Amino acid sequence: MTDGLKEEIRAQALTLGFAEARFTGAQAVAGAADALAAYLAEGRHGGMAWLAERFEQRASPQGLWPEARSVIVLGENYGPGRDALASLGVPGRGHVSVYARGRDYHDTLKKRLKALARWLVERHGGAVKVFTDTAPVMEKPLAARAGLGWRGRHTNIVSRRFGSWLFLGEIYTTLELPPDTPEPDRCGQCRACEQACPTAALDKGRIEPRRCISYLTIEHQGPIPEALRPQLGNRIYGCDDCLAACPWNKFARPTAEADYLPRAELLAPHLADLAALDDAAFRQIFAGSPVKRIGRDRFLRNVLTAIGNSGQTALLAPARALTADPAPLVAEAARWAVARLETITADQ
Repeated sequence: MTDGLKEEIRAQALTLGFAEARFTGAQAVAGAADALAAYLAEGRHGGMAWLAERFEQRASPQGLWPEARSVIVLGENYGPGRDALASLGVPGRGHVSVYARGRDYHDTLKKRLKALARWLVERHGGAVKVFTDTAPVMEKPLAARAGLGWRGRHTNIVSRRFGSWLFLGEIYTTLELPPDTPEPDRCGQCRACEQACPTAALDKGRIEPRRCISYLTIEHQGPIPEALRPQLGNRIYGCDDCLAACPWNKFARPTAEADYLPRAELLAPHLADLAALDDAAFRQIFAGSPVKRIGRDRFLRNVLTAIGNSGQTALLAPARALTADPAPLVAEAARWAVARLETITADQ
């Protein structure tokens, strides 16, 4: 296969709405499996048991699909058109990660991946498989080797064109496509992302997920460790502090994809309104949103943590109402929030 075919595929990817398309082989990324094994051995995956499952398939594209010969790595820009951290610390309001303010990107990305894969097979043959981050695929090492960007010290991909705001997807194919050149690490001596992390979860390009606010508010299923709750502030779903701190974002551009634009009600939602959600209302409000997957109980755990950190005694009433919630996770977080706010009242 020639470089001409690659450029034809890249052009079609851009036509379909992808921001970037790069190519790499389907062999294992050097050092990636060893790094994952060490990560798992240290228990840094916390409650993310799925990272330990299907290890051999995750370790290499050909471990997942032996017939694969090439990987097309696609990037989608979800850059915010405003200050990503503008809602941090706003009294009585919650802060939602940029990626979760619009529609669930998995749906949009998967549809676009399938369209490109279908075009590729119809035009050039071969077999294909498409993946988003729900499959045992080491997306970031593949993206780095394909030259989409490099692994920043926040452990995510950094692009010279899009900064730290990229969604990733992959097409595995049996076609032999010449690989692109990897992008060199351009972080230099910068430590902005590490210094921005509210819980000191980053160190020299390594992440301790059990301290990461994104992990704690999304993946973690139990109570948030009390020692870390104050550092969450009003973050109720995810955290963008390390991404937003990246200096390469000065070259980023706002997304033009309508599905990734923020819903007005998620830019700085009222904590009191969110605390009043029952399961049916939660499902209705967050239909089509990434937030829906954590469920009402975990979401209210996060909301109550933000209420406890708010310093707003006006939020005592909604917090007290949830101390008798049938879900132990919610009731415990509510009691903590009430105790925090009552301390403020007692000091006044």
